[in-house]
Amino acid sequence: MPRLPRLTGTATAALALGLVAAAPATGHEPLVTEARVLAHFDLAAGQAPENIALDRDGSADLTFAFARQIAHVTPDGRTRIRATLPAVAHPATPLVHRAAVTGIARAQDGTLYVGYATGTDATGIWRLAPDGTAPRLIAALPADGLPNGLALDEQHGLLYAADSVRGTIWRVPRAGGTATAWATGRALAPLPAAPGHGFGANGLKVRRDSVWVSNSDRGTLLRVPVAPDGSAGPVETRADGLPGIDDFAFPGHGKSVLAALNSGSEVVLVQPDGTVTNLLTARDGLSNPTSVAVRGRTVYVPSAALTTRRDPNLLLSRLRHLIGRG
Repeated sequence: MPRLPRLTGTATAALALGLVAAAPATGHEPLVTEARVLAHFDLAAGQAPENIALDRDGSADLTFAFARQIAHVTPDGRTRIRATLPAVAHPATPLVHRAAVTGIARAQDGTLYVGYATGTDATGIWRLAPDGTAPRLIAALPADGLPNGLALDEQHGLLYAADSVRGTIWRVPRAGGTATAWATGRALAPLPAAPGHGFGANGLKVRRDSVWVSNSDRGTLLRVPVAPDGSAGPVETRADGLPGIDDFAFPGHGKSVLAALNSGSEVVLVQPDGTVTNLLTARDGLSNPTSVAVRGRTVYVPSAALTTRRDPNLLLSRLRHLIGRG
């Protein structure tokens, strides 16, 4: 989740939409092409898309943060609401001060898991069954935290959630139950309290024998190895100099990452050696992107428009070639 703007009511930049291919800063042949906005959303209705999970047919499930909704977008751009999480009487969510649906993860059977941050005892991980029954809280998380990125390790039956305020990665049994503080420390924590700061651990993915997480305040991409006994190993910094990094995705079988830089309205390629290449910008339709997903050669990027205040959307683009191992 990105940091919220000060409510001045003015946009910081105008965005030009269209089918413009984005070129890396190096001037070489672009890695992504055919950028286009698939669906536009209603910011006034709280439809700020925060996180994304993909289905096999190329459709996408999104969390609409401040509408408290889980939305489904078909491959042709039609949007319907799957579920709305229950309202809370007096939300006191740290940093954002209102209830927000955050990360989302999808199981093979179609079950969806989402983070819900409220500042109350409704804060935690909620499950939406494939049959569409009402979402249910399966694991409580601290009300004074802000659960953000969420990932499912289906092989081991575990969920991991990044807490942006407490600088913690929580681990929860997939079936629900007590949350455990799996990883903590300075690398996951936000910067000391100051205007514009407060978002530490944010985006999160499980990748083979490790958990990857971004730290928005510190502009870092981190890897936390999973030890043989399941405990967290030492946190490794895999890349830095990524201002406003939010969530991210692995576009291939290696360690390269596509990351959303929220504050700059960019998507970048982070290579295993830490090299960063710009791929998509506001010129392509990005408006404070919050996350990235990849299926085959198609890249999905939701934009929340919380600072630009213009055109929250879901953008698609196409990788020119698959990104290999590394």
